[in-house]
Amino acid sequence: MDYPPDWVYWTFGVGLLFIANVVCWLATIFTLPGNWAMLALAALCAVFLPEAEGTALGFTWTAVIVLLVLASLGELIEFLASAAGAAKQGASRRAMALSLAGAAVGSVTGAIVGVPIPVVGPVIAAIGGGALGAFGGAYLGEYWKGRANHERLSISKGAMIGRVLGTVGKLIVGGVMLAYATVESFLV
Repeated sequence: MDYPPDWVYWTFGVGLLFIANVVCWLATIFTLPGNWAMLALAALCAVFLPEAEGTALGFTWTAVIVLLVLASLGELIEFLASAAGAAKQGASRRAMALSLAGAAVGSVTGAIVGVPIPVVGPVIAAIGGGALGAFGGAYLGEYWKGRANHERLSISKGAMIGRVLGTVGKLIVGGVMLAYATVESFLV
């Protein structure tokens, strides 16, 4: 089998993969499937830049499987934290669904609002916007159910805290995926 020259591995398999994975990791903040995109990029590298014989360059399918497990773990953490935050307070299904929708809208809106502060502004604003969106969605869902204000506030607070913890957990897993994929790309 003909393998690509080393400069192709270093340019695409290490450099561009790292940059693309950082962008994917940041996309996770905005409730986009960044961890899954990192997995897809790793699979593409395993297909087009396989481990070359006699060199430490390339990407293995074992690494893709490890990233699959990590991406699944990140989703599980995010889902359990988000759901547990609201459910612990007795949230309705409607409140939980609106909390998820509110978190998505809030993350994007927060990122836009945070643009004037370079680099960290959109990141912090996206996380905060997602939390506020989760709060607002849960509050609206419980308002429609006719719950008392103190119950709505308690459920909404739980949804907001759960959303933040879920996002942070998923970002930590995404950071591990980013580090693992980067190391794997040049240390087979």
